[in-house]
Formats: sequence, structure tokens, C-alpha cells
Amino acid sequence: MITLPGVDPRMIANNLMPFEPTHPGEILKDEIEYRGLSQRDLAEQMGVSYATLNSILNSKHPVTAEYAMLFEAVLDVDAMPLISMQADYDYQIANRNKTFVSRLAKLREMSVVFQQPTFTTQKRVHPVTA
Repeated sequence: MITLPGVDPRMIANNLMPFEPTHPGEILKDEIEYRGLSQRDLAEQMGVSYATLNSILNSKHPVTAEYAMLFEAVLDVDAMPLISMQADYDYQIANRNKTFVSRLAKLREMSVVFQQPTFTTQKRVHPVTA
């Protein structure tokens, strides 16, 4: 998160989250409809069931790396933006889960991992030369 002195971090454009996260399946569904392709034909070409493809396009199933690569092969769309979009979508959904966010807050409060390390400037003495 970007912070600036005297500015509410929620008001910085790079920190804004969309009201509703976009699932990559929505983008793919628009692309398929724009091209006039049949979901059944596309599913057959990809070697997946129609139900699976339809589930992805209706945001019910994630676009895994494997599915992204299949879409890349049949639609000539780059797989990496789809994978990145899915990761962003998953992060935003997790970040809206109040139970999970509460659990994270409790972990951060009690975790040693998130505490600042303290460094000492004591001279180390080698046991052989002491």
C-alpha cells in the first residue's frame, strides 16, 4: 500500500480496490461472444467439458494456469494476464472475507515474524583466537 504524509491511503489511486472484482472468466466470455464462438465447440476444442467451461465463464470456477494456457492456445490470448487477473480476483475476494481478515489481524498481533528485529553491535569473538 502506498502512503503519503497527510494523505488518507484510501484516497491514493494505486490503493483503490474495485467495488466488484473482475473474474477473468467474464473477460473470456465477452471475447467468445464477440467472436461468435459456441461454448460447446470451444469446450470440445479445448478438451474440457462444456460444464467446466461454462463454470469458468460464469465466474464459478478459477482460471488456473492450465486453463489459461488452453485459452491461449485456442483463442490466441496471452495466458499471463489471465493468471494475474485470477490472482488479483482471489486476493480481493479473500480481502473481503471478514472472518479471514480478522484471523490475519490476530496473527499479526501475536506473530514474532512481523516484529522488527533488534540488532546488537557486540563484537563476535572467534573461539579459537580468544
